[in-house]
Order: sequence, then C-alpha cells, then structure tokens
Amino acid sequence: MNMRRIRYARMQMRMLGHRRLFASSVKFVRALAGWMGWQSLLVQVLVLVVAVPVVWLTVTTPLTADQQLTLGLLSFGSALFLRSLPGRYITQVLIVLSLVASTRYLYWRLTETISFDTWLSGLFGSGLFLAELYAWIVLALGYFQTAWPLERKPVPMSPDLDRWPTVDVLIPTYNEPLKVVKTTVFAAMAIDWPKDKIKVYILDDGRREEFKAFAEEAGVGYLTRTGNKHAKAGNINAALKRVNGEYVAVFDCDHIPTRTFLQIAMGWFAKDPKLAMVQTPHHFFSPDPFEKNLGTFKKVPNEGELFYGLVQDGNDLWNATFFCGSCAVMKRSALDEIGGIAVETVTEDAHTALKMHRKGYSTAYLAIPQAAGFATESLGGHVGQRIRWARGMAQIFRLDNPLFGPGLKLAQRLCYANAMLHFFYGLPRLVFLTAPLAFLLLGSQVIQASALSIALYALPHLLHANLTNSRMQGEFRHSFWAEVYESVLAWYILRPTLVAFVNPKYGKFNVTAKGGLNQKEFFDWDISKPYLILMGLSLLGFVVGIIRLFWETSPDVDTIVLNLIWTAYNLMMLGASIAVANEARQVRASHRVQMKLAAALRLPSGRSVVCVTSDYSDGGVGVSVPEPVKLQAGDAVKLVLQRGMDEFEFDAKVTLNRDTRIGLSFEPMSTQQSIDFVQCTFARADSWVVWGDKRKFDKPLTSLREVAWMGLSGFKVLGTLLFNVLRDRRQRLTETKAVAANRVGKGAS
Repeated sequence: MNMRRIRYARMQMRMLGHRRLFASSVKFVRALAGWMGWQSLLVQVLVLVVAVPVVWLTVTTPLTADQQLTLGLLSFGSALFLRSLPGRYITQVLIVLSLVASTRYLYWRLTETISFDTWLSGLFGSGLFLAELYAWIVLALGYFQTAWPLERKPVPMSPDLDRWPTVDVLIPTYNEPLKVVKTTVFAAMAIDWPKDKIKVYILDDGRREEFKAFAEEAGVGYLTRTGNKHAKAGNINAALKRVNGEYVAVFDCDHIPTRTFLQIAMGWFAKDPKLAMVQTPHHFFSPDPFEKNLGTFKKVPNEGELFYGLVQDGNDLWNATFFCGSCAVMKRSALDEIGGIAVETVTEDAHTALKMHRKGYSTAYLAIPQAAGFATESLGGHVGQRIRWARGMAQIFRLDNPLFGPGLKLAQRLCYANAMLHFFYGLPRLVFLTAPLAFLLLGSQVIQASALSIALYALPHLLHANLTNSRMQGEFRHSFWAEVYESVLAWYILRPTLVAFVNPKYGKFNVTAKGGLNQKEFFDWDISKPYLILMGLSLLGFVVGIIRLFWETSPDVDTIVLNLIWTAYNLMMLGASIAVANEARQVRASHRVQMKLAAALRLPSGRSVVCVTSDYSDGGVGVSVPEPVKLQAGDAVKLVLQRGMDEFEFDAKVTLNRDTRIGLSFEPMSTQQSIDFVQCTFARADSWVVWGDKRKFDKPLTSLREVAWMGLSGFKVLGTLLFNVLRDRRQRLTETKAVAANRVGKGAS
C-alpha cells in the first residue's frame, strides 16, 4: 500500500513538474514575442541571415521516412503549442512554419515524384503538380498580403465646417426596381454633412419616367445619358461631366449608407494629401445563396467576408487597397487625372484603383461597415456575378498587368497579382476534384511515390496551412468552406478567365439582379450539371476503388486507400455543392433586418406600450412586448421610433399577435415618412457595426463536421429528387397504361 502511495505521489510530482515546465515555456514565448527588440532593423537583418540558410536546409535535405515523420511531428506540435498564444509575431512564426512545410512538400514533389512511366500518367501527374504549384504561390502571396493587417482608424473631421469639402453622392442604376433604389436614396439624403456641401444624384441608365418623377419628389438630382456604353463605368463617367463636387461618393443602388458614412471616411483626406480613395466594406443584411440554401446565415462567415474583413485590411498596409465599386469616396481631381472610372475591363473598380496607384496616389481602407445592401439572391445570379469578376481580373492581368509597368512598388504588385491570380482557381480546383480518379479509374499513378511517402510530406503541408489560415482568417472564413465556394464556382469561372486571358476584349458586362422572389423551393438543374457529372464520376471511382481493394490482389493497397480517402473528401465537397443548388423559398418582397431598437406602440385605445423591435424592413416590423397585448389581425396601431431626441410615428396594421410577439405591416407612407423611417432604422450610425459579434471563431474540426453534414445533405437532396423523378415517371406510365386499357375496352364493346 505504501509503495502504491509512493508511486502515486511521484506521478503527481512529475505531472506538476510538466505543468510548471509548460507554464514556464508559455511565459518565455510570450515574453519573447513581446520583446520590443524585434522592431529593430539590425535584429531583423540578423534573424534573416540566420533563418534563410536554416530554412533552405530544412526544405532541401533528404530524410528517411522516420526522420520525415519526426520532423513533421515536431513542426506541427510546435505550431499547435504556438497557436494558443496571442500576438502578431507568433502569427509570423506560424506562417514561416507553414511555408517551410509547404515548400518542402513542393521541393520533394519536384525532385522525387516527377518521373512517369506512361504518357497518360505524365499528363495527369504534370497537371496535378502545376495545380499544386499554383496553390503554393497563392498561399505564399496570401500570407504576404494578410500577415499584418493595418486596422486603420477614422480621423476626426475639422471642427470648422467651412473647411469641409463638397461631396457628390452618385447612385447608379440600370434595371433595378424603384423600391430597391428608394431606400438608398433616402439614406443618402440623411447623411450628416452640411446641406450646402452635399448633393445626391440618381444616375439612371434605364431612363425611366418613374425614377425621374421620384427624384423630383424627393428633391435629389436625376441624370441620364443617351446610351449605355461601358455600363456602370460609363454611367458614372457621364455624370462626372455634369457634377462639380471636390469628392465623389459612390453607392450601388441597393447599398444603403448610414448617416455617419462621410464623417467616418473623409477625415483621412485632410491628413494625407496624396490620398485618392477611401473604401469601406460591402456589408449585406440579406443571405447570399450559400447562406440561404445551406442555412448558415449569421452562423458561418459568407464568401465575401474574408476579402472585406482581412484582405483589404492587409492590402492597406502596403498601400494597395482596391476600389470595390461602391461604399467608397474618391477625390475628384485624382479621378480626372486618370481619365475617370476605368472602362477597359468589366471590373472597372479594381482597375480604377490600379490606375490611381500607378499615378502615385494612395488609397485607404476602413473596416467599419457604413453601408449595407442585398446579397445575390439566386445561385445563378451569384455565379454570373463571380464570372464577371473573374473575367475582369483576367482582363486586367492581360491588359494592364500589375507585375509590369510603371508606378507601383513591389508590395503593391504582389497584392494586385494575388487578387488576379485568385480568380484562376477554376482549373486547379477541377484538377484536385478529379486527380484521384486517374488512378482509381485509369490506373495512372499521378504521384510517383508510395502512399506512405505522400502522407509524410503532404500532411504537414496541409495541416500547417489549415492551422495557420484558421488563426489568421478564423473570424472571417471558417476552415474548409473555401473548398465549398471554389467547388461550386470552378467550372463556371474556368472558361471566362481563360478566354479573357487570350482575348480580353471578348464578353460583355452583366448586371447582377436584385430583389427577386422564389415562390417555392426548387432545384437548379442547369447550374448543378457540372457537379452532378463530377459526382457521378467520383462515385464510380469510389466503387471501383472498393472493388479493387477487396476483390483484387494488388500491391497498391495503400495507394488505393489514399485515393479513396481523397475521393471521399471530394464527394463531401460536391455534395455541399449540390445542396447549394437546392434553392430555398424567398417569398418576402422586403428582406427583414434583425435588430433590437427601442420603440413604442400606440394602441387604438390611446394607450402606449413600450416594446423592442426584433426585425424590420421597409414593409413592416416585428416587435416584442413585455406582456401580451389584446390586438387582433387588422387592428390599426402607430409605431413610434426615436432618432436622437426626436420621435416619429408610422401607421401600421397588426398582421399577427402571438403571445409577446407582434407583427406589423406599414400603411402607405409619404415621402417624408419614408425618409424618417430610413433614418430611424437602416441609416442609424450603429446599424451594422455589431452585426457579426455573436459569430464564433473558427474551429477546424467543427468546421469539417459542418461541411461534412452539408455534403450529406446534398446527397439527401439528390436522393429525394431522383425518387420523385422515378415516382412521377411511374405514375405517368400507370396513367398511360390505364388510358390504353380504357381505349381497348371501348373498342371491344
């Protein structure tokens, strides 16, 4: 008994010693990361002198399988230890560990696995290596671009209003409904700026009488032109010839600005004389097709949040912030110097910023949402929008390549190059989705190495990349979701990017539709055809692989298993792609914005009830009351909202009353009432600042489970659809037989 107690005590002492050692290590690493000496140029040079040869030796030294395993475990174990520690210098160490692991993998691939015994293996193997090389370049450029986000803060405006510049607010529109445009115009009219120094203009490329009448009623400018040459860019350039403000603010017609937009954005222009443009995020209060069809709205960051949450902030450090076409302010003199908005490509926004940078101007990014709008509502519309972006970036890469030409610093060239190379992911993604099938279906060895060697070199590369990106991007992009987005879009951006690279003048500008409705759930068979074909091939390959695994005497068991795992992963991504193509219903004419605002209800009896809004739109509002109120559907009430010390009343009718939850629909409003309502809701200064606060930071394993579930849901959707098709076909066949039998019976009689 005593010996047992002694052993237990010794074990406790060892555990205590390990904990103390771990705590001391954490304390030491934190102190080292916080050391101010890292900012010294001499220290940085010394670190580079030591690190470069060490990294080179680590990348290029051949190792046995046991040694490679040890290196991988030590490296990834260090990364896991460091990941929990705060600080940007820790992030830089993780980036170095990731790049070393990825570069070692690529070096091993190049020096030991590119030797093919058949032309078919050579074709598929070379294609896979080039796809991996592309992925490595994008990974390295992405680390460079986002390693140290600037996180710029607003600069206050001068207290002397006479020194504030004049601003023209331009709202271009083409075929969007007036209902969409009205809210943006009302919010722009509410921007806090001296009234004699701001003018709002509707730029109507549709030349519609109802828009002209609305502009006159609202008291804003209305500008048109004779044609539609160069689409949105041409529309803005035509307006620039007729307005004369010192600065120009541009909003897409569905991007609703807050009242503080200009006061947040304009301060930097006074501080930096060379500043030509300030960009703020594109924020969306409605779900995009991924969020709507997969049910991830406000739970998982959407596709664009990585760019507006991290990439643009990283660009800002290098003076490479892009103009994004909306929610931005530009200096008029800078625009005039570059000839207005760029018209040579269909991504006129990024090209305009590139021209400004070539002229030596600076740009800035403020990661504070100061406007919000509608996301694309259908997968078809979303794909069309991304096709335009991809084609435009390929056009810039071909016509005005940022890697060459005058005026740019090296960092700016790399940031632009990464943005453009990103849109060439179509072919590499399709290669990754089909590469294991070359072995499973055709017997082609695309990597000339054993499965064990592939795992020992590839796993550190993949695990480090995922771990490091999760730390850097976790607030704005969850792990594995990038593969879902790319799998959905890869086929559709492949052709436009390649065609635009060869013939940049080919193609036309397409406008993204907004404000559409889906009266019922439906499956988009046209959009999903590529995923269905890839899924069919992958399922066939998986079945063949299983047969080869259990019914063939093959020495390639490990290789078969590796390719089966790879195919299973691809099937998960393709299943999620199928799930996205199952369009959910969208029957609300106005999207509801979830936000709590203090309000009051004035009942028909004259009594007032304090309440809180749960959601609102331009057509109605949901409110929560402390205790049930006796109201019937159709009862007339007044909703009271506040803006500062002022109160505003809006006539409404009760649409539902469930316990403490009351739904209201608004009666028709006058123009002034509409302006007041927008100012009390959409245009509030704090409308979008805390939008994503409740969203959780990325946890890779949790994200993998979520994506896997989405993949399974895609198979469920497909199974249900096939069952319904077979059932309907059987029913039609039964009805046909019944009709034929009836005809035979009548003929006999």
